[in-house]
Amino acid sequence: MAIERMEHVGVVVEDLAAATDFFVSLGLVIEGETGVEGSWVDRIVGLAGVRADIAMLKTPDGNGRLELTKFHSPASEGDGRYAPANTRGIRHVAFAVKDIDGVVAELRARGVELVGELEQYKNLYKLCYVRGPEGIIVELAERIG
Repeated sequence: MAIERMEHVGVVVEDLAAATDFFVSLGLVIEGETGVEGSWVDRIVGLAGVRADIAMLKTPDGNGRLELTKFHSPASEGDGRYAPANTRGIRHVAFAVKDIDGVVAELRARGVELVGELEQYKNLYKLCYVRGPEGIIVELAERIG
């Protein structure tokens, strides 16, 4: 078995437009948007009666992709959107940025808050977590060394 590359990370959201706008404002590019439904998708995800809309976004370098999905049906059974960073499961998506101070200032101006603090790791990185739409934790990292 050999993995060729990371294809994408999928995030389920309630407000697809707001989540898409947030990630586009960070610099991701919309690659495509579509709706999915039918027995083929039911079989893939192991749910019955799936009807969903998807936005696929990519990083400017084309190497990373983020799939945002809004399920219209079936109804979900839980909401872990504000789970803390140490909760089991996928907790955050990380992006490399230039000028993290400027990015954070721009996000704060739009009402986005840091989860913790902007910190420097050795002489290598400046890092922080922000909580994006629907509680999605987004790590921002600027390589400084």
